[in-house]
Amino acid sequence: MLESLLAPAPVTVVETVEDPPDPFLFPEEAAAVARAVDKRRREFATVRQCARAALAELGVAPAPILPGPKGAPRWPEGIVGSMTHCAGYRAAAVARAGTVRSLGIDAEPAAPLADPDVLRMVSDETERAALAELAVRRPDVPWDRLLFSAKESVYKTWFPLTGRWLGFEEARVELDPDGTFTAALLVPGPTVSGRELTGFAGTWRIRDGIAVTAIVLPLTPPPPGT
Repeated sequence: MLESLLAPAPVTVVETVEDPPDPFLFPEEAAAVARAVDKRRREFATVRQCARAALAELGVAPAPILPGPKGAPRWPEGIVGSMTHCAGYRAAAVARAGTVRSLGIDAEPAAPLADPDVLRMVSDETERAALAELAVRRPDVPWDRLLFSAKESVYKTWFPLTGRWLGFEEARVELDPDGTFTAALLVPGPTVSGRELTGFAGTWRIRDGIAVTAIVLPLTPPPPGT
């Protein structure tokens, strides 16, 4: 699902819908989740198995993929990537740093958010008004969940560029029924290729009960407004 969503960008994707019986972890990785519940350990291990398979396609030898201080994965030198997991789905996407500046992926159950307080936490009035209009046009789509997922993909793309937190309220996402979305940064963005980054463009898809969003930031982002 993600591979077609990210095409034609030079990104390698490996995804799975189930955990292997005994997914492999390097000792350092096992130590990172030693106190986690079994469900968390399996998610952690399976998504890293996906990541190592994707890296192997780029000719990168297996190595530990440890979480950094703020949870973002530490990729091998010269690699950019993103991982995601939810009930019934795990995936990793990687690319050479010389071909892609940054990327972010997120997967969620394709169902409305269970708690309305979550939507208020992750969105502003402009976004909620847009979701209400979209719900009239396409009532079959869980727009609130897609908005949440898109903001997760925004953060995963933003963090490797800045090393800084980005709050839900610091990016305004506009979803389109055609399977795309844009995210306007409401705080100063990093300088990329000599130009301040003002936002991201992404894609979304729903299939087999899973909603996925993805962003690929090229080496030279397009000018604002294009």
